[in-house]
Amino acid sequence: MKIRLLSWNVRGVNDSSKRKVIKAMIRSQKVDLFCVQETKIQSMTEGLVRSLGSGRFLDWGALDAQGAAGGILICWDKRTLEVLEMEMGQFSISCRLRNVEDGKAWIFTGVYGPFSKEDRETLWGELGAIRGIWDDPWCLGGDFNVTLSQWERSNQGRLTGAMRRFAQVVDELELLDIPLHGGVASWSGGRNNQAWARLDRFLVTQDWLDCFSGVIQSRLPRPTSDHFPILLKGGGFRKGPSPFRFENMWLKVDGFKELLRGWWQEAGGRGRASFRLATKLKVLKDKIKAWNRDVFGRLEVNKSLALQQVEFWDRVESDRSLTERETELKEEAKDAFKKWVLLEETHWRQSSRELWLREGDKNTGFFHRMANAHRRNNSMEKIKISGRWLEEEQEVREGVVNAFQQLLSEEQSWKADIEGLQLKNLNQAEAEGLEQPFTEEEIHAALMGMNGDKAPGPDGFTVAFWQSCWDFVKEEIVDFFKEFFDEKSFAKSLNSTFLVLIPKKRGVEDLGDFRPISLLGGLYKLLAKVLANRLKEVLDKVVSADQNAFVKGRQILDASLIANEVIDYWLKRKEKGLICKLDIEKAYDSINWNFLLKVMHKMGFGDRWMEWIRWCISTASFSILVNGVPAGYFPNSRGLRQGDPLSPYLFVLGMEVLSALLRRAVDGGFISGCRLRGRGGMEMNVSHLLFADDTIIFCEARQDHLTYLSWILAWFEAASGLKINLAKSEVIPVGEVEDIDELAVEIGCKVGALPSVYLGLPLGANHKTTAMWDGVEARMRRRLATWKRQYLSKGGRITLIKSTLASIPIYQLSLFRMPKLIAKRLEKLQRDFLWGGGSLERKIHLISWEVVCTQKERGGLGIRKIDLLNKALLGKWIWRFAFEKEILWRKVIGVKYGHVGYGWRSQEARGTYGVGVWKDILKESSWCWDNIEFKVGKGTKVNFWTDQWCGNEALSQAFPQLFALAAQRNASVNEMWDSSLGQGGWNIRLSRNSNDWELDALGELFHMLRDLRISPEEDSVIWKRGGHGRFRIRDAYKLLTGPNVTTFPKKSIWVDKVPTKVAFFAWEATWEKVLTLDRLQRRGWHLPNRCFLCGCEEENVNHILLHCIVVRTLWEIVLALFGANWVFPETVKEMLVSWRGPFVGRKRKMIWTSIPLCIFWTVWKERNRLAFRGGSLAIQKLKNSFVCNLWSWARVYMGEESSSLIGFLEWLAAP
Repeated sequence: MKIRLLSWNVRGVNDSSKRKVIKAMIRSQKVDLFCVQETKIQSMTEGLVRSLGSGRFLDWGALDAQGAAGGILICWDKRTLEVLEMEMGQFSISCRLRNVEDGKAWIFTGVYGPFSKEDRETLWGELGAIRGIWDDPWCLGGDFNVTLSQWERSNQGRLTGAMRRFAQVVDELELLDIPLHGGVASWSGGRNNQAWARLDRFLVTQDWLDCFSGVIQSRLPRPTSDHFPILLKGGGFRKGPSPFRFENMWLKVDGFKELLRGWWQEAGGRGRASFRLATKLKVLKDKIKAWNRDVFGRLEVNKSLALQQVEFWDRVESDRSLTERETELKEEAKDAFKKWVLLEETHWRQSSRELWLREGDKNTGFFHRMANAHRRNNSMEKIKISGRWLEEEQEVREGVVNAFQQLLSEEQSWKADIEGLQLKNLNQAEAEGLEQPFTEEEIHAALMGMNGDKAPGPDGFTVAFWQSCWDFVKEEIVDFFKEFFDEKSFAKSLNSTFLVLIPKKRGVEDLGDFRPISLLGGLYKLLAKVLANRLKEVLDKVVSADQNAFVKGRQILDASLIANEVIDYWLKRKEKGLICKLDIEKAYDSINWNFLLKVMHKMGFGDRWMEWIRWCISTASFSILVNGVPAGYFPNSRGLRQGDPLSPYLFVLGMEVLSALLRRAVDGGFISGCRLRGRGGMEMNVSHLLFADDTIIFCEARQDHLTYLSWILAWFEAASGLKINLAKSEVIPVGEVEDIDELAVEIGCKVGALPSVYLGLPLGANHKTTAMWDGVEARMRRRLATWKRQYLSKGGRITLIKSTLASIPIYQLSLFRMPKLIAKRLEKLQRDFLWGGGSLERKIHLISWEVVCTQKERGGLGIRKIDLLNKALLGKWIWRFAFEKEILWRKVIGVKYGHVGYGWRSQEARGTYGVGVWKDILKESSWCWDNIEFKVGKGTKVNFWTDQWCGNEALSQAFPQLFALAAQRNASVNEMWDSSLGQGGWNIRLSRNSNDWELDALGELFHMLRDLRISPEEDSVIWKRGGHGRFRIRDAYKLLTGPNVTTFPKKSIWVDKVPTKVAFFAWEATWEKVLTLDRLQRRGWHLPNRCFLCGCEEENVNHILLHCIVVRTLWEIVLALFGANWVFPETVKEMLVSWRGPFVGRKRKMIWTSIPLCIFWTVWKERNRLAFRGGSLAIQKLKNSFVCNLWSWARVYMGEESSSLIGFLEWLAAP
């Protein structure tokens, strides 16, 4: 069904001419319901309503204004909507409506939000009450007078308490904030409308979206008022022929892979290998389409038929006991239903792109919702191209195609020559290594390293298809690589590309605000991956230290650390400087191919390699997916594709020219950079940092330097085609810089200010303020706003917290110390998401967060504590400083702060904190160095006495008396080695002759040293706590959490192949935190306590799962089947700790391990049925349910192939 709703704060309807303007806008949109706020009418009349809306089918409800403030009017078309009930609040009107067309009921709430904190709480209470009295799909619209985040308001750097509270209410009421198309702000005002905010919006529940598919929220033009009208419309996305897409779920269907094998081998094809492959794929596509239509059928239909079979046997069983054969048929029907559910989940997971969450844990609703959310976010109802709005479907398609065809076309113009530049070169062996013949092993390794669920290109085949079918397609693929090696080309059809347009931000309106991502054909993507794997191995040979992107051993964090340290240096010395933050416009799309090839030629790449690259980048052809439908078909003559594995590495090679130009300008004195002068007379110059298309340049605040910089950028544009985006670039003054506006004119960009942002991290910010972390908190809340709890299983929530929520702050945590207040806030968000609830809805958090955040071996869920993770991440810098000798960031720190001893550590950072980060990082030195030891090679950089290189502690600590007597306390290991002693030996020099009582210590020292020698290798450091001598975050985190002193049955709970929700329940039961009657009584519930199963004893978790006489019958079945004797422990935890089965065979062992969990789950479900639905207990039915559950798990999750229930039981009982 189609629906159109409009919300608008009109700022008064007293003026008749204004009412005419409002009426014209409403009529033009043909809405089914409109809600206007701030009517300023104390008593709404029929006449006033008629002057705003037209037609005799109009009905309405109003909340009168208080004096000359406020007022809400809701009007609806009685032909499409019928009002069932209406509730008036102080700041809202809520209507329970019914669609005339399909009879579905839903709620609309019109809101005019108050300004004060107390009144807002009244509004939140009104909304909570509406959620309590009505349970229908819900849509809210209006002016809330508060934003959800700081990004929704101009000049708002902080995440305020009001924003947090609004976001909390939205989350707790399970509301969704739909992206606003057509602009970011819904209100603007002040001088020249410079102030703006998103105060007006629609919020909806997921079930409301399910009623009206393809919902879009748009900002309309405002003919009056300082608020924009907001339109919410639903009723389907534009449709067209969707391209073929291989469904990975098909690979889970029995026999399908064998069908693929047969079709592949039957498909012919002549000519070159690439043409044969293209032919085979076309034949295979037709075969799969026919099979899907005629055999596989529709998922929903098959799932429904399987469920009907289950319901049939349930009805039969309610009248009489099932026979053995009927029980087997019922289980087969249940298995069939589970199979279709799993296939459906696989389908929606692939569509949702939420690949962090595993299949098989009943998250289909979540996957479905995320797929629809992505479709909404990427939809293009209308678009602005070159300042002109396009709204008609065909007009939008043609406009987008023409714009990208023009963008990807090279204009003929003069190109600057780069022959005079000095670039780093490959040696002959490195260049020849790139051009070696391709091997099957290399191809297969690259294929298996790719993500099989990523969206396919025009051929429709996912990477998972090639991975799964490798055994019968590899011959043709290897031939394809041989062809490419010999001919330096392949069939151009394999290089066809879909461009999908992803919004860069919320509220996009201009085509320039979309990022074009290329979806490549599977075969080309594999070829590009193999080439990229080769290229990245030599990239560091030709890319200077100033570039950190995509070069092995360099990290994005390095550039942020250097930039902050440079600013800190300038500020503490009260020096003036400029930071030029440059953004390259349409960087990947604009780079010139001939320029790239000239760069590679100068760097020493071979002719064959350059021919390969030329063919890969110049034979692409494009179609653009507009609302999921391909539009246009055109080639390109410049640019690299975002999504091509080769593109990032090729782009870095091109940017090396800009780096070389800047170095040359610094050497010539045309640009100064920042000259760091540190302790001990060391100094170095830092002039620029490059990370892909993000460039930052340091220079003095001098006009001539900026003039030279502008010439360099113009020359670079003439050579490469890469142009600086002046609208997004800025010049930031450091210190008191005079005439900054005049200086910025030299570049042509705007003036910025500190603190700023660089590579997504704070730049020049005060690290002690909580405001620096508002963006992290806002991003986490935004994620939670789209991932609602009710669509995720407990296992899904745990996975989400670990993989996504916990990872949101990691980037910033890796460089900055997080304040404890922020850590508590973020952990509360995670905690509430796991257990549910908040201020509007209290849910019991059964197990403390401290326990949850311990490792599974210690009884937790393995969620990491933020403060300890922060320490581990910062500690890695201490390790890197000792381990990475030649990298740029390490040189900067070494010069600025100085070295200690042989250079493994930096000196202490003195003075105030400033905006540098190293002083904070050095707080982690102590615990890090307690876990680092030296591996002695030459021994020239390791102190014999004070460094830990022999034994578990430094020799000065192991032998303090000898150290006190040592003649050379600062000697290196090499200096204590005497090569003149035969094959060499240790020469320990003391300041005097040793006494008799000191000889034992001396002998013990020589005993420790007897097998140690120096070697020609360089000295190095080793991390003692795992990781094969290398620092790893997980090892460091484990170290910081302390030793494991708890015995916890992790392996008996988190059993592989058992549903996570079952394991989660067993985990709660192990901690005795399940909400049994005894625990409810302790929480203040006045309830009688009798076991729902036996009715004899009081209920607690150990009784209900272990000792109840009813439950004992299930345990007796198990023990009889396996011929085992068992004395039951007192508690669930003791039982799981001691549950061991000395049985042979992996499958039987797995089933034995899962038996307690199956009993727990079966019993708890039956207990809840009796508690909440009533009825009587049927012990035989409970037994059947347990055995059938176990058999079902064995077949679905463990691959057990018994053809009948009796056969399964006989297999279990077999010796």
